[in-house]
Amino acid sequence: MNLPHQPKFLPNTESFKASPLLIAGLLEAGVRAAGNNEIVYRNITRYDYPTLNRRVHQLAHALSALGVKAGDTVAVLDWDSHRYLECFFAIPMLGAVLHTVNVRLAPEQVQFTMAHAEDTLVLTHRDFIPLLESIGGELPSVRGYVLCEDEESGPQSSLPVLGEYEALLAGQPMHYDFPEFDENAVATLFYTTGTTGNPKGVYFTHRQLVLHTLVGASAHASAGAPLLSRDKVYMPITPMFHVHAWGVPYIATMMGCKQVYPGRYEPNVLASLVVNERVSYSHCVPTLLAMVLGAAEATHADLSGWHVLVGGSALSAGLARKALAMNVDVRGAYGMSETCPIISLTSLPADFAESDEEQQLHWRCSAGVIAPLVQMKLVDEHHQPLPQDGHQVGQLLVRSPWLTPAYYKDPDSSEKLWQDGWLHTGDVASIDQHGLVHIHDRLKDLIKTGGEWISSLDIESLISRHPHVSECAVVGMPDARWGERPVALLVQTPSTAALDAESLKAHLMSFVNQGTLSKWAIPSEVRVVTAIPRTSVGKLDKKLIRTQF
Repeated sequence: MNLPHQPKFLPNTESFKASPLLIAGLLEAGVRAAGNNEIVYRNITRYDYPTLNRRVHQLAHALSALGVKAGDTVAVLDWDSHRYLECFFAIPMLGAVLHTVNVRLAPEQVQFTMAHAEDTLVLTHRDFIPLLESIGGELPSVRGYVLCEDEESGPQSSLPVLGEYEALLAGQPMHYDFPEFDENAVATLFYTTGTTGNPKGVYFTHRQLVLHTLVGASAHASAGAPLLSRDKVYMPITPMFHVHAWGVPYIATMMGCKQVYPGRYEPNVLASLVVNERVSYSHCVPTLLAMVLGAAEATHADLSGWHVLVGGSALSAGLARKALAMNVDVRGAYGMSETCPIISLTSLPADFAESDEEQQLHWRCSAGVIAPLVQMKLVDEHHQPLPQDGHQVGQLLVRSPWLTPAYYKDPDSSEKLWQDGWLHTGDVASIDQHGLVHIHDRLKDLIKTGGEWISSLDIESLISRHPHVSECAVVGMPDARWGERPVALLVQTPSTAALDAESLKAHLMSFVNQGTLSKWAIPSEVRVVTAIPRTSVGKLDKKLIRTQF
């Protein structure tokens, strides 16, 4: 649209120089703010923020000595650790690109992502040496490997190992003169876990990550019951390869929080760290929260004061109730790999405590309130806008300053993602007048039965309230008469009570009688299984579930 009058621009002072938004500024702010707060790695390492700063500078010297220069891509394969946090800063602060490799992908997909990213150097935990040895011959751009050890030593590797992480840092100068460069330089790269085709590369610039951090800090601090501040204790239970652990390590570092990194995820270890380190804030997918709450170490532990943000998949009412019964403050959030990721999170309203249980669950299990500087709109199947009244449901489109500008080296998919200048999430949602977002389903997971659309997420949430259901998944399967019918996979809680199709259908009929559920949404088939297929980041793998059915 052409404006009849143009905005006013005034000349800058000749000596004026704008300060770029660079990740280095987040680390500097954290060192100033942290006081005596620590960075903790499992029961292995703990140190203060000045030491974090020193180690980041020493890592930069070590990487430079190994030939890393601005524009190079450096891959990291590690469990959540202090080393990974140091890489979050040192690599992009050099002007290089941090590639956080998804270690849970199949070997051929790991090989594809590392070759596609053109990684030049690889930092890897010893646990991933067998994986890398199996694909090392198919990574032509990789010049060498740096070994990350938790033990003193281990078996030799056939890979061209250039040194061990701690040994390379030892003796390096304690200050690195980091360059100042354009804030639009790419800082990070990782790959989505799509269920079709090869993973897609998603990347973000320094400017985008700094803006996401600033807005994320504001949203976390003003969430009704604040989730993060300098005096909170943060522990991710989202892998650091997955959208930079939702970007929260950057937020926590800028705030100067105590940070606890748990290494490889083991439910009892996670529960022990929550208690022993007095963790006050974590984030994860529903599966991991359920695993921690079910761990033996959590059974009699005092978990009060632990706040958990759930995303990646919908927070079900059943899981929310279980968490609240164990004094865990749980609430939902929303984002995607392509959105950096946080674009909404649950901010509890002022009158929340006076609300009844169902209304509180409605808020907690939502995708939260639209974050500052984020625009959302709903469109119908003809791409026409829908009202945000809490009732109309449509595809969710978003804009904000920190969304990925494209898929790496994939122009066709990029154009499809950004059709008409809005990022297409592929999710079906409703938004009310207060900006509260509810995700109803993925477009591809909606079930059309007898001409009526049904949300698989809504059915799953109601099934989760059954006292003997631990996990559930609902998918649509072809039906000659109705087009599609919902079918359900269930995992039973450890109990002696039998869980079968009739028990579940009786449970769901109570919601039909209340007017909460359509009778057409009761699954036609129910299977009780020992485990439900999931993707590498813990989401329900509905493509595989359909194949199994």
